[in-house]
Amino acid sequence: MTDREAYIALNMIEGLGPVKVRALIDALGSPSAVFDPELTDLRKVKGFGEKLSEAVLAQRTQVDPQAELEKAAELGVRIITPLDAEYPEALKAIYDPPLALYVRGELLPRDRHALGMVGSRKCTHYGLSVADRLSYQLAQTGFTVVSGLARGIDSAAHEGALKAKGRTIAVLGSAIDQLYPPENAELADAIAQSGAVISEYPFGRQADRQTFPYRNRIISGHSMGVIVVESGAKSGSLHTADAAMEQGRSVFAVPGRIDSPSSKGTNRLIKNGAKLVDNVDDILEEFELLVTPGQFEKTKNISSARPEVPLSEEEQALVKALWEEALDVDSLARSAGLPSFKVSALLIGLEMKRVVKMLPGRVVELAEDLRG
Repeated sequence: MTDREAYIALNMIEGLGPVKVRALIDALGSPSAVFDPELTDLRKVKGFGEKLSEAVLAQRTQVDPQAELEKAAELGVRIITPLDAEYPEALKAIYDPPLALYVRGELLPRDRHALGMVGSRKCTHYGLSVADRLSYQLAQTGFTVVSGLARGIDSAAHEGALKAKGRTIAVLGSAIDQLYPPENAELADAIAQSGAVISEYPFGRQADRQTFPYRNRIISGHSMGVIVVESGAKSGSLHTADAAMEQGRSVFAVPGRIDSPSSKGTNRLIKNGAKLVDNVDDILEEFELLVTPGQFEKTKNISSARPEVPLSEEEQALVKALWEEALDVDSLARSAGLPSFKVSALLIGLEMKRVVKMLPGRVVELAEDLRG
């Protein structure tokens, strides 16, 4: 068995993880040495007692890395290990790098300029709008957006990057053939065409309470920083923020209403030192050396966002007010400095031009394709 195959096989053994495997390699010299038939006792390896030693020795004869590789080929998936050039350098540097990555799509060198974006599954319209807008703008500047393909903020982050025709990477909390949530299958297909869908879990592994928190270290580890858009007090996205801090990554948080349960986590992150984000510039200035001067200006040129639709000065004022977030009609009027009756009349015209759309509760947002 080659060392590459051994990494894949070790990843398939229950009870092992990156830290335990590193101890095995340090003690035995190579990944493939674990599968030497003459090796009958692992108790001398640091962290290995009798029970774990026997479990590993028993399972090593049952796992079949070649069959795993064949199934991957059938599904259009590649399995990469730390020995492969495609394996992200950023992940090699974390404390517990994945032993294997199942990749659908393509990982590129440019993905080293990546930012993670996570948040609550049970999010508000405000959170969805902010995630979509920020990820769109980050993708336009050349950053790869990394998230977890979960419902809510994660999905909005991927969708925003796709609208910008940028790159995005989805890190699954399940095996790549056990996609969760299943309703995101179409989104996963789109991501694979414009980035990659990845998982460290062997085929057949379904999502559970352990898999999601564990995969979060990959989202943060693959990224230079993590943006938490909306998070409850006990949201799983806080695990990603914790992992980012442990890995020395930057942590950003979007503030929310102080009486909103969905903002308890993000507001607490800001209290504890996360950088407050109320527009994309707060993120870009942290990585200003990576952003070409003027590259972001095109995202601010509102009047040219849809040049074939002429807008009056008052209509442009409404569009500018909506560029950062959706607003109810009264708030929009205050932001644009126009009387409410005037705004209501202007919105009818903008809706007919397909520049804005009306949502329940008299909330207004820009049309999804205005920025695309």
